[in-house]
Amino acid sequence: MDPNFLRSDRLRILINGIHAKSGGGVTYLINILPILADDPELELHLFIHRDQFDLFGILDERIRMHLLNFPSGFFLNLLWEQFALPILAKVMSVDVTVSPANYGPLIAPARIIMLRNSLAVAGRETRLVKRLYWAGLTIMTALSLLTCRRAIAVSNYARKALTFGIGRRLQNKVAVIYHGVQSTYGPPMVERNGEYLLAVSDIYVQKNLHTLINALVEIRQEYPGIVLKLAGKAIDQGYLKELQAAIQEGNLGETVEFLGEASSEELVRLYQNCKIFVFPSTVETFGNPLVEAMACGAPIASSNTAAMPEILGDAAVYFDPLDPRDMAEKIGRLLREKPLRDNLSERGLLRARDFSWHTTATQTAKVIKSVVPDRYKAISMKRVESGPIETAP
Repeated sequence: MDPNFLRSDRLRILINGIHAKSGGGVTYLINILPILADDPELELHLFIHRDQFDLFGILDERIRMHLLNFPSGFFLNLLWEQFALPILAKVMSVDVTVSPANYGPLIAPARIIMLRNSLAVAGRETRLVKRLYWAGLTIMTALSLLTCRRAIAVSNYARKALTFGIGRRLQNKVAVIYHGVQSTYGPPMVERNGEYLLAVSDIYVQKNLHTLINALVEIRQEYPGIVLKLAGKAIDQGYLKELQAAIQEGNLGETVEFLGEASSEELVRLYQNCKIFVFPSTVETFGNPLVEAMACGAPIASSNTAAMPEILGDAAVYFDPLDPRDMAEKIGRLLREKPLRDNLSERGLLRARDFSWHTTATQTAKVIKSVVPDRYKAISMKRVESGPIETAP
């Protein structure tokens, strides 16, 4: 064993990353962990399944990555998380266990969870297997929330929606910490010239892309040259087939482009050149694409529900996500009124400054240290007495 492994001058943090398979979960860890690694009082250990390695790569040499090898799947992951991970945590003398998902192990040391996956979609799901999944997620979220030391909510909406009506009793337990945005997302150097609407999200039913496709039929009656680009992984293949059927029924032909998963560089170009960024989701606790789009100065048309107004403020035109006619009307207004688009672009750029990964990491580190005050105090005193300790590369 590495002799540095048993050092006691830092808090040893186990990051339970097995739930980060796509979208915001991966974005969060990739951005926050290298900044947390800058904190000399934290020692980070990231646990992911070996199938996830391509999503993360080598994040930072200061982050110790543990690749797990067990049969993967929702219930198999659940079993491993509840029984194997606590044993590993004990063997490693872990101080704090952070699960950046709705739930985590129920008996690991000093547990912190993150309230980020809305449960409201469960009521909209009709497929039996999916309903069982959402039922399991709801139960585990409730148990994890009740037994954890602290919870981090990604928005005030998330804190209210995911605390099962007892949010006031948990005020001191749940901290609201917004996600940030990478500095690579910025406004274009020249005037945007794209003639397309852009939506960025993995393909799930709660993303409400079918309503946007229905609205597009009406939009193209006035703007026949406009197209819709969808960037994101087709996670739910059943829902993808529904979207394809809606496209065929609306005679949209090649008007809707499925771009698949896009790199950060590709997303920046898409945000910078789109005519309008559209966010039709009905269920969202934060929405990383919203902040990315604002940082790139994209005019935004968004749902008026869930966390969207909290994140966007006055930097968007809002529509009823369940009304394709209202959606088409608001998008059409933006297409007609360039001064309004320019105004929203300026508002978005200003508001995007409120979202920083450094701020996210700083606030998260405070929560981590707060769950083991005695251990943290002892480490701090030891570091003061002995002076800075050089860490091995």
